[in-house]
Amino acid sequence: MGQWLSWVKSNEKEILTILDNLALKAKETSEQLVDLFLNMDRASDYQERIKKLEREADDLTRSIFAELNKTFITPLDREDIQRIAAKTDDVIDYMEGIAGRITSYHIASAPPFMLEIAKQLAEAIKEVEILISQLKHVKADKSLIEHCRKISDIEHKIDDLYRTAVGQLFETNDAVNIIKLKDIYEAIETASDRCLDVADVIEDIVLKYT
Repeated sequence: MGQWLSWVKSNEKEILTILDNLALKAKETSEQLVDLFLNMDRASDYQERIKKLEREADDLTRSIFAELNKTFITPLDREDIQRIAAKTDDVIDYMEGIAGRITSYHIASAPPFMLEIAKQLAEAIKEVEILISQLKHVKADKSLIEHCRKISDIEHKIDDLYRTAVGQLFETNDAVNIIKLKDIYEAIETASDRCLDVADVIEDIVLKYT
């Protein structure tokens, strides 16, 4: 019986460790995306790095789901862990898509507001990583809600920047460029929405257990 309990505890720790590693991948990807916009002449190099991180994140996400499938007792509700993992992986997928669009659309210079939006997204993802790293304390730490609120505030800032950027975009007459850049703006805005999704799940967990 003691050995079985030891295995359960070990498995719980493994799930949260993999989940935190996934969040760290998201954080690293966001930093690479900011660097891409700072160094547009090397966009293809950064796109390759981001693609590699995205593949590594996919492996981690699969590992989380595999661990959940073979674990009877999970550190948090199984559905909550699945949602956190899936939404965090989505954030990375969207960032990889943004980098891919930059190179495939042959964007030579950072679109207006894009660097600032990318920096704000990186800040939101830092908060996501903090939240996920503290999930082991989530049942006793209401202060995590402050980080959830901060992500919400950042998401609102990104929405404002997105609306301003798209508004200015439609003041131009280059239809092809409008289509390309609007696609990129929408992808990064959606990535911030997925960060808020993670925050919402974790806030629900905090309120559920405290």
